[in-house]
Amino acid sequence: MKRLTLILLALVLATSLWAVESDGDRTKKGQTAPDFKVMSLDGELFKLSDMKGKVVLVNFFATWCGPCMKELPELEKQLWPRFKNENFKLISIGRQHTVAELKKFQSKKKFSFPIAADPKRQIYSKYAEKYIPRNYIINKEGKIIFQAKGFSQKELNEMMEIIEKALKE
Repeated sequence: MKRLTLILLALVLATSLWAVESDGDRTKKGQTAPDFKVMSLDGELFKLSDMKGKVVLVNFFATWCGPCMKELPELEKQLWPRFKNENFKLISIGRQHTVAELKKFQSKKKFSFPIAADPKRQIYSKYAEKYIPRNYIINKEGKIIFQAKGFSQKELNEMMEIIEKALKE
């Protein structure tokens, strides 16, 4: 019986370690960011491969996501004003949202950073399988230097530090 308990405990531990490793990520820090192109709500074409030489923050959100609705106002208030006039680009992508849904959302929220729709998860699926919000910082060479899911002020502060450092490189 003791041996069976140890085997079960080992299986539980192995499964939980695997779950952490496969937390829905399809990308890894250090790899070239998957390319995509998307039209922002204000009609600007954003193509990631055209952003070489700039630091880019790709943010995925959904309008029904509580943590996303806490994060987006903080991006607007803290991050965007600090970096928008530098060699920096931000695109916030509504996962599984249509342009019409996001225009209605944007008419209420009035965010000043670019927002785009990804109704079929075509862009999102290049980066992840599940969970939002998600953030990816891509350096001037097109490599992912930071990726995270969820939202906290600590993480936002870390992202701003990483962007600041990447802009100086």
